[in-house]
Amino acid sequence: MMPVPTLTTPRLVLRQIRADDAAALFPVLSDADVMNWWSSGPHQSLAETADYVASNAKEGQGFACWAITLHDDVAIGWVILIDGKPDVKEIGYILHRDHWRGGVAREAVACVIDYGFAELKLRRIFADTDPENRGSIALLERLGFQYEGRLRGEWETHIGVRDSLIFVLLRDEWAMEKKP
Repeated sequence: MMPVPTLTTPRLVLRQIRADDAAALFPVLSDADVMNWWSSGPHQSLAETADYVASNAKEGQGFACWAITLHDDVAIGWVILIDGKPDVKEIGYILHRDHWRGGVAREAVACVIDYGFAELKLRRIFADTDPENRGSIALLERLGFQYEGRLRGEWETHIGVRDSLIFVLLRDEWAMEKKP
């Protein structure tokens, strides 16, 4: 797998996540509220974040991970596309709390969805979210994702065994969403 291409929107530059993003992402990954619905708990040290970010920055692992930046090259979160079946990927995202409710997550995720459908020729992108993660559910619904099902007892996390809600967006639905 090649490095992820840099993607841009009017406000954002999405570029390959790098190991040296750890210091910028530590405030995100150590924030208990941000990490509440993540698969692992808040990071306790910069070293923990450095290891985590370095593992996400490696190429050829079955996913593409973009750092979200505001045209200043400072990572404030990321969007990831994880390989699934042929022409299907899972999308995930995390964002610094200072940028919540400002449309940054929607803009970044929509940009990666565009790339996935237009360039990678995906037919299906899905997201897996906790039933209580209202912010993520609202974002997915605003982007046109459809609720597809509940996986009971799917994840064992730092807050216990959790169900998972699956939301799906098909390429044809995305094309319809984008028509004026």
